[in-house]
Formats: sequence, C-alpha cells, structure tokens
Amino acid sequence: MSSATSSSSNRVAVIGGGPAGLMAAEVICRAGLAVDVYEAKPSCGRKFLVAGRGGLNLTHAESREQLLSRYQADDPGNILANAIRPFDAAAIRMWAAELGVETIVGSSQRVFPSDLKALPLLSRWQRRLIAHGVQIHTQHRWTNWQPDRLQLELDTPSGPVVREASAVVLATGGGSWKKLGSDGAWTSLLTDHGVDVAALQPSNCGFEIDWSPHFRQRHAGTPLKSVVLRFEHSERQFQRRGDLMITDSGLEGSLIYAASALLRQAIHETGTARITLDLTPDRTAEQVLQRLQKRGSQSVSTLLKKRLRLRSVHTGLLREVLPAGFGTTDQLADTLKSLPLTLTGTRPIDEAISTAGGVRLTACNEHLMINALPGVFCAGEMLDWEAPTGGYLLTACLATGRRAGQGVLRWLSQTADRPRDESTENHPDG
Repeated sequence: MSSATSSSSNRVAVIGGGPAGLMAAEVICRAGLAVDVYEAKPSCGRKFLVAGRGGLNLTHAESREQLLSRYQADDPGNILANAIRPFDAAAIRMWAAELGVETIVGSSQRVFPSDLKALPLLSRWQRRLIAHGVQIHTQHRWTNWQPDRLQLELDTPSGPVVREASAVVLATGGGSWKKLGSDGAWTSLLTDHGVDVAALQPSNCGFEIDWSPHFRQRHAGTPLKSVVLRFEHSERQFQRRGDLMITDSGLEGSLIYAASALLRQAIHETGTARITLDLTPDRTAEQVLQRLQKRGSQSVSTLLKKRLRLRSVHTGLLREVLPAGFGTTDQLADTLKSLPLTLTGTRPIDEAISTAGGVRLTACNEHLMINALPGVFCAGEMLDWEAPTGGYLLTACLATGRRAGQGVLRWLSQTADRPRDESTENHPDG
C-alpha cells in the first residue's frame, strides 16, 4: 500500500477511544510510557455520550459478588472476574472523584454522576490523559496489520499510514450502534491470524412478536409497567419484575434485555421462545378471580379498568391471545397471571445496546493478552462476555481496560531486556 510509515515502536498503541481504550491508556501513561489512542470517529466516547443521555449509569452499587453474578462468559480462568474485583463500584466512584466528578447512588443502587451527565466526565478524563502525554488521533481507522511486528495500518483524512508500536491494546467495541463506531469490522483482522472469535450477536436487544395489525397500530410505543416476565429453557429459569415497551415489531425494555441471553439461546435452538407475563403481580390468582367474578353488566374492558386498574394496553394484550369475548372468567383470570407471548427472533444487531460474542476469554491469558498474538491485548466489548444494563456494561469495559493496561506494563517490563524474536516467540504467558 502507499502510505507514510512512522517508527513509533517505543509507543503503545490503543485502538479505540471508548471507555475501555481510554482506561487502558490512562494506566499506561501514568507509568510514564508514551501512548497513542487511535479513534475511527471524529471524537472519542460517542457511544459513552449517547448512553448517558438519560443519565450516565456508571456502575451498580451492589455487593461485589452480586455484581460479578450479573456477567455471563465462558471464563474457566475467571479472567473477567479478576479484572472486575479490584475495580468494582467503589473503585469506579473513587476514580470519578479523582476526576472531580461526584457520584450518587439511586434507589435502584445504580450509580450516576451527581449531575447525571456524561460529557463533563469525558471532557475531564480526556484533558487529564492529554496532560499525561497521551496523543489522541481521531479519524484514524484501523484497517489492517502485521501483528507479528506490531505494525498497524490506519486510514486517515490525509491518507493511509503505518504505525509500529511496542504493544497494542484493542478496544474497538462490539458490533452494535455502527454509526457510533462499533461495527464489528475487526473480527476478520483477528480470525485471519488464528484468534478464536465467537460470532457477534445482539444482547440487551428487542425481540420480535407477530402482533395483529390492530394491536400494532394502537399500542406500539406504549409502556408496560411493573409486570413479571417468566421464561424457562434448558433447565434454566428466568423470573423478574420490571418494565417493558411495546414496539411495532415486538418488545423492548430493561426487563426483556435482562433475559436476552437465555431468550436468544432458545430462539437459536428451537426457532421461537415462549414467555409469559404476569399483568397483575400484586394480586394472587385467587384475588384476581374474585374481582373478575363481580362483573355484573360491565364490559370486560371496563371491569379490568375498574376492578384491576388495568389499561387499554392490557386489554389489547388479552385480545391477542384469548378468543373473542375473552373466554371464560377462569380463562381470563389465568391469562392475566400468565399471558403467553411467542418471540420469533431478535431485532438486528445494530439496534442492540450491546453485543455478545467476540474474542473468547479462553483465547487470552489472565492479563488479557491474546495468546496467539504476543504483545496484543484486548478489552471492553471486543471480549466475549455479556451483562444486563444497569451500569454493568460500563463497569466491565472500564475494568478490562484497566486490566489490559496493567498487562501491557507487565509485558513490556518482561520483554525490555530480551531480543524481539525471543520476546515474541518464547514469552512466559503464552
């Protein structure tokens, strides 16, 4: 290729200017090493800023073990857990305080900046990195490389360039929200060099339901508050209370996001997933039946509104699954406590909040260096783990970025006095 080549092998390259990449850069630069952050978009942290529009949920202030239980990963070596344990909610709050950003804990134990905003934190963070000598190169898209030489090829506004580094941290994100930079285009750049990468799949995503045209037209965009979702598959059970959103294509919302891994597995294995919703979780089945039996001359919709305080969206859901006239009183009562819905698929990956899949943790050592590529580390959503919303995603991105940065320091300290060929072929962590 025609390109400008820079001999910058004494510098560490971080690919991706999101939370994981910036955290890796922070750890490395604080040790006195030179760091270049290469970000494909015109500015860093775009997904971080969008996620913070409704209030930046930094982490979750539950116990450390509860926090760790929220993550799903094929991780026999506890690599993910060992990254998160020393950088849990308390540590993240302390880190934010060092940036001059105070945090608060909400009633749900979610942790937010006191002003709820993402931009002030990101701005302070980038200023501190620059003050420590980090060079941030925006509009530098990683397109190819020679990992055995730690040589990167990047597209820039001035044309293609080649950069060499002493170590590389990959933190380009998963495969969702393509317009913000996470497009998953990196997968072939790793698999072509023997890295075990699990296929990217939507996580924390919406699911599709074949609504009737009438229901779709009338209720798409309507929230469904405080229901209990139940689902069982392969001897695994999910039951949780929360909120949903009726969409034109099915269901979205934090409640169904939390079940997305199990639902996705069922759809992959059987073609559909059948959930049930308890529309009246504060009343027992007997109480619901008693109230329905006092119908008198009222219509069912009026009865549901007056006796059970249900809205038209609940009535619409009942019409989707019950025969005309809502069936018998017993059928109506049973359905209110266990309304069946069949999910036929996930929404496209680019609509998902996050992705599952990525570089398998078994392909990395305990310091997040890729076993097949000495000197190359991986962090954030590029790794194969998933978690629900609620601060868990950002926590793991920050924690793995920190862990990868520490891994770089360890790697460089071990290889400093060894010839290049020995350090890359006979390293102790392979």
